[in-house]
Amino acid sequence: MSATFLKVSGLKVAYGGIQAVKGVSFEVREGELVSLIGANGAGKTTTLKAITGTQVVAAGEIEYLGKSIKGQGAWDLVKQGLVMVPEGRGTFARMTITENLQMGAFVRNDKAGIAADIEKVFGIFPRLKERAQQLAGTMSGGEQQMLAMGRALMARPKLLLLDEPSMGLSPIMVDKIFEVVADIHSRGTTVLLVEQNASRALSLADRGYVMESGEVTMTGEAKALLKDPKVRAAYLGE
Repeated sequence: MSATFLKVSGLKVAYGGIQAVKGVSFEVREGELVSLIGANGAGKTTTLKAITGTQVVAAGEIEYLGKSIKGQGAWDLVKQGLVMVPEGRGTFARMTITENLQMGAFVRNDKAGIAADIEKVFGIFPRLKERAQQLAGTMSGGEQQMLAMGRALMARPKLLLLDEPSMGLSPIMVDKIFEVVADIHSRGTTVLLVEQNASRALSLADRGYVMESGEVTMTGEAKALLKDPKVRAAYLGE
């Protein structure tokens, strides 16, 4: 059985007096693509922020590669290979595409390796290569999502966390983004995918977790969840 990359146990996160995440537990094993699905406001993004050190944890434990990372900063986690593509993309609007990719390698100092990895990213996203000197802020939402994913790959992630990568994109661009997620996973990167688009997310995943109102309410093999009547009724409109 493959090693557990990420283990979240009894995670609780509160905003003021409101508990946004109520004792969530799940795990991601080496080589897996795991989807965390749920409606808007279910607590998915808050969970990712807690894992990546950008949200204070009220209770529970977060282990990465067998060690506690609770309370560690995002900088330290990136150096350890835990990298997130945030909801809303967060590209540097006044920097070029190439400069954005270079920023993704901020924890590295191997110039030749960085240059080679930029070419690899351009291979995955040919559109970025075509526009290498374009300012990120002038790109479409889909192109910025590609750039955000490419920038994350520059850190050579062992575990890539994707927060709502298809949000607000055209159907054609949604197809492209999910195609790329599958490609990244097939190249050996372990992926935790947070998505409202349940059918697409579960179609790609090995396993899935369903979050509702700050709690994990269902878990199982992704194919089984896709066929589950409750999941189909709640998230697939059937």
